[in-house]
Amino acid sequence: MRVLLFTLLLLPSMYLGLKVFYFQDLIDPIKYIYTFTGAVAITLLFVTTTLSLIKSKINLIKYRRQIGLFAFFYALLHMLNFIVFDMELQIVFAIKETLDKPFIYLGMISFLILLFMAITSFKKLYAKYNAYHKAIYVVLLLTTIHFVMAQKALSLSQWFYLALMMLIMTLKLKQRVISKSNML
Repeated sequence: MRVLLFTLLLLPSMYLGLKVFYFQDLIDPIKYIYTFTGAVAITLLFVTTTLSLIKSKINLIKYRRQIGLFAFFYALLHMLNFIVFDMELQIVFAIKETLDKPFIYLGMISFLILLFMAITSFKKLYAKYNAYHKAIYVVLLLTTIHFVMAQKALSLSQWFYLALMMLIMTLKLKQRVISKSNML
């Protein structure tokens, strides 16, 4: 099952590679890479948090780390697109752009939190730092704001995507409140 999941989680990167390097039919490949990798990363992040919502029906919790690490992988591709292709490895300019545009520094903050979570997701470190993994909710909030601010105008599908994100966040909050009240 893990090999199948690994393959499925790699499919978006294969599609992206084909679209950008083989078909080469994009007007603005850098923007496409941003949009695609960002959408895949945030979708996988929401999937990781949604797994606990459905565990009473189908328990996929044991795959949460693998999906979360792939979310980090796509966030890393998103970040590398910014630094390598968009900023052309001009680090000083990249820092200036980050500080000048709020949606970029929200994305950077999210990325740094994800980096910490990826590093500490392995057994020995996770045992020590698992409480900090609740920061995933901060990442979800910041990346959702980052996503909205990065768009010039939101399409109908993007509004649907945002509504779905808000629904998942609401259900997770409700789940937390119910689990806390059951503990009392």
